[in-house]
Amino acid sequence: MASNNHFTSSRSNLSTNSDAAEAVRNQQQPPGVTFARRTSSGRYVNYSRDDLESELGSVDFTNYTVHIPPTPDNQPMDPSISQKVEEQYVSSSLFTGGFNSVTRAHLMDKVIDSETSHPQMAGAKGSSCAIPGCDVKVMSDGRGQDLLPCECDFKICRDCFVDAVKAGGGMCPGCKEPYRNTDLTDLAEDNNVQQKQRPMLPPPSGGGSKMDRRLSLMKSTKSGLMRSQTGDFDHNRWLFETSGTYGYGNAFWTKDGNFGSDKDGNGGQGMGPQDLMSRPWRPLTRKLQIPAAVISPYRLLIFIRIVVLALFLMWRIKHKNQDAIWLWGMSVVCELWFAFSWLLDQLPKLCPINRATDLNVLKEKFETPTPSNPTGKSDLPGLDMFVSTADPEKEPPLVTSNTILSILAADYPVEKLACYVSDDGGALLTFEAMAEAASFANIWVPFCRKHDIEPRNPDSYFSLKRDPYKNKVKSDFVKDRRKVKREYDEYKVRINGLPDSIRRRSDAYHAREEIKAMKQQRQNKEDEIVEPVKIPKATWMADGTHWPGTWLNSAPDHSRSDHAGIIQVMLKPPSDEPLHGVSEGFLDLTDVDIRLPLLVYVSREKRPGYDHNKKAGAMNALVRASAIMSNGPFILNLDCDHYIYNSQALREGMCFMMDRGGDRLCYVQFPQRFEGIDPSDRYANHNTVFFDVNMRALDGLMGPVYVGTGCLFRRIALYGFDPPRSKEHHPGCCSCCFPRKKKKSRVPEENRSLRMGGDDSDDDQEMNLSLVPKKFGNSTFLIDSIPVAEFQGRPLADHPAVQNGRPPGALTIPRELLDASTVAEAIAVISCWYEDKTEWGSRIGWIYGSVTEDVVTGYRMHNRGWKSVYCVTKRDAFRGTAPINLTDRLHQVLRWATGSVEIFFSRNNAFLASPRMKILQRIAYLNVGIYPFTSIFLIVYCFLPALSLFSGQFIVQTLNVTFLIYLLIISITLCLLALLEIKWSGISLEEWWRNEQFWLIGGTSAHLAAVIQGLLKVVAGIEISFTLTSKSGGEDVDDEFADLYIVKWTSLMLPPITIMMVNLIAIAVGFSRTIYSTIPQWSKLIGGVFFSFWVLAHLYPFAKGLMGRRGRTPTIVYVWSGLIAITISLLWVAVNPPAGSTQIGGSFTFP
Repeated sequence: MASNNHFTSSRSNLSTNSDAAEAVRNQQQPPGVTFARRTSSGRYVNYSRDDLESELGSVDFTNYTVHIPPTPDNQPMDPSISQKVEEQYVSSSLFTGGFNSVTRAHLMDKVIDSETSHPQMAGAKGSSCAIPGCDVKVMSDGRGQDLLPCECDFKICRDCFVDAVKAGGGMCPGCKEPYRNTDLTDLAEDNNVQQKQRPMLPPPSGGGSKMDRRLSLMKSTKSGLMRSQTGDFDHNRWLFETSGTYGYGNAFWTKDGNFGSDKDGNGGQGMGPQDLMSRPWRPLTRKLQIPAAVISPYRLLIFIRIVVLALFLMWRIKHKNQDAIWLWGMSVVCELWFAFSWLLDQLPKLCPINRATDLNVLKEKFETPTPSNPTGKSDLPGLDMFVSTADPEKEPPLVTSNTILSILAADYPVEKLACYVSDDGGALLTFEAMAEAASFANIWVPFCRKHDIEPRNPDSYFSLKRDPYKNKVKSDFVKDRRKVKREYDEYKVRINGLPDSIRRRSDAYHAREEIKAMKQQRQNKEDEIVEPVKIPKATWMADGTHWPGTWLNSAPDHSRSDHAGIIQVMLKPPSDEPLHGVSEGFLDLTDVDIRLPLLVYVSREKRPGYDHNKKAGAMNALVRASAIMSNGPFILNLDCDHYIYNSQALREGMCFMMDRGGDRLCYVQFPQRFEGIDPSDRYANHNTVFFDVNMRALDGLMGPVYVGTGCLFRRIALYGFDPPRSKEHHPGCCSCCFPRKKKKSRVPEENRSLRMGGDDSDDDQEMNLSLVPKKFGNSTFLIDSIPVAEFQGRPLADHPAVQNGRPPGALTIPRELLDASTVAEAIAVISCWYEDKTEWGSRIGWIYGSVTEDVVTGYRMHNRGWKSVYCVTKRDAFRGTAPINLTDRLHQVLRWATGSVEIFFSRNNAFLASPRMKILQRIAYLNVGIYPFTSIFLIVYCFLPALSLFSGQFIVQTLNVTFLIYLLIISITLCLLALLEIKWSGISLEEWWRNEQFWLIGGTSAHLAAVIQGLLKVVAGIEISFTLTSKSGGEDVDDEFADLYIVKWTSLMLPPITIMMVNLIAIAVGFSRTIYSTIPQWSKLIGGVFFSFWVLAHLYPFAKGLMGRRGRTPTIVYVWSGLIAITISLLWVAVNPPAGSTQIGGSFTFP
């Protein structure tokens, strides 16, 4: 009983404020959302008499519905049916609102110009009510088929049907015969036999609010606590040794329940512990250690190279070059920094590991019929997918829509998946492209499920160069593929034609408005001269109303930085049970689930004077909106150009989260893979050394860094909470080798599931959750969703060793239906003022203050003690595009490096990390902030060979044997380390060399500019400009790599060009000086020329990029370059001849 009190107090602490607010909200009138239509003039016509009274004389309207309060003669219908009807209204409404404005739900007849037929889609084509003066859609079932209560098939909407039953004596307005069935619940069940036959879970006891019903799941699962031998809560023992039930989501039915009885239902024996022990427990993931034959020599070589570098640097410091002390000094300082930088990069690579998942075990645990889940319904947690876009001109809508289609077709339970698209530009083009994608998904998603298509991005699939018919066993695949390909070609035409379509539509409506205004002016001023009427040129939606977001011609309240918040449910939440297609129609979809996941368009409110924090602010707005609408305990974010290449990637990521110990994982990072890269990968766009070497190595520590996309987050970790059992996992200074003894906490784990404390906070002092509104904002919906997300994100308690688990079968309950108040609350939390005086962006969500918000966000989680995992799948999980143009690539690297400099000069510097972060993980994050500063020393070192050749000196006095031996050992160990890295990581030697080349190219250009920009921001307070990376739309059919050869000038090219020219001239001067010298010093020439060639070899891809397309560089360029180099070298020798000689080359003299 004491344990039970512990949990009750914990729950009450969390919900004290929210429950009090809920009670006040129940006493007061609930926040209303006005369903309305906007007229062509932009004014609103509301569907209630109170709101219409002021509009009667000024607005044209056809009809409205009067809502009569419940009376004994007018009882409301079954709540389940009314909620479904309201959800249909919600999914067909465009919600807008924001700061100091009314939240409105604009009912839309259509979202796009083309017809939409899928029943889940907003503006889906449906029948209208046949009652004169009523144009409301008739009731429909899950397939979109009309629900007609009378045998005469008279079409009637829900409100008119209720009126006919209550006031019309139950007579059909069409045939004037009485209705045989006046119960809407029975009517709906007759049209859904499967729903009627489905065994329902026992309803929760009592009423309460929507969030209370959700929380009842958690309350009931903690009605009693049992302790295992280790002193921790033993879920399995509680399940078998108590007679309590769970309410919603029973994991194990009691012996007197229906599902635990025998076939005859005569009270057979229930499930016992022996049933669970009948098959062995299997993990979902496993570690694959690097073979000792590879990793042991690798670590030994690192140690040897560290020792050799130390001895070499000591030797260099002791043996000065007295003839050129300045040259020696610069070289030694650079070499000391290079050794330090190499250590920072190499030490975190000591413990690389690989991981593997078992999808069969995942299916067995979560989707196989068991006594805890008799129907075999998926017990996987909910997953919210985030797609971010900001500018449809730089991020083509076709690319974004294909990404959305790959998400909707992913192999994950449809009812558990939700997709949110953040349009930070508020563009109608993106909105209608999303609507087109939702419409095409009605064909594409069932086709993918029927024929197991991979990849599920239609553009990538139809562009495959392999045989598309391989391993396809169904006879109608060829026919279906041709049909879908034809539909996709038409879909691309519609998407690419949207900009012109929107512009023509807006021009036509604008011309009509001008004509109306002129007519009105002439009527008012009959004898006066009529002046031209100026009307703001608006952007119009397909239903003939103003777009509430950004207009093509910016206007107040309709620009990129000034517009209302917008939410549109493009695809409403699917039904709880599978909905199979039929054989008739476009495709034979018998036994194919045709449901689509929830799809929501979100454009947060923007107003002048507010700092919207770019992508980080947009992601935080999605976190809050999704918490209210679907509240998936896990979040996966993708850039608009990164699509799902492996449809089972979501399941593989979930294997780590649901495995034993998975509750301490903050995120699962997937590697980034790219398409459209030139075969030679000239500028190291694949970045395989980072994704396959560095990230695998970090996986052996506390986990990889967050790289901005392709990352599966735990929602609770984003909320800033500490991981469970955080005090038990305090690493020491060398925790890899000498871990500290774990402290045993006196507070039950149930009390510490949601703890948000400082680094030195006491376990006994739980977070004061009365301050939660000050941290998360004043949304009680959002605050109440936090414990639900935490509970649903726990792994299964199917083994005694699983701590902080949840009972099996707890997540098989249906999802809550959307209502207007829910979406209205979502509008409120995406408003521009919501984050004021909260911790959003400072501790909660994506962190603000850096252009590389991804690295900072991951760092904060690791700093609180969370761990992350690197998931490398056999088939690439996600694929995206990368800039192959030299200028675009340099600007991308500049942005990354600038963010690293910001991190170094901020509180996120790894020097200030908490004791919870391991020492090697700190070194890795320290390297993230320090690596751009290497550019200063790298540029100096690249000029040293040229200075050596110009001056006739070298960095050492003479090329003696000791220097050459050190140089040889350092070079050999570097090559051997590279070969072993290639061995355990799986990359190729060419990829490693390309990475080395671009390290020097970026280090001498973008990294130097990043250091300068970072110092200007810190010292002078000059803000850094952020340029959005352009995404390729793939429109150039003639040459896939046309962007590779385009030369776009940028100031970042100046340092590498200067280095190349100076080294080329220096080589010519050095050869001339040595050849014409009386006593040639070949050793100094060889040393200088060797290092100059080393620099030029690394800059070769940069030189190729300056030449443009292959074969287009005129021969005269090479001829003149050679002549200029020879001329300059001869002039240098003439101006500064060798000592002891007055002539060049002995007898040769200038004329």
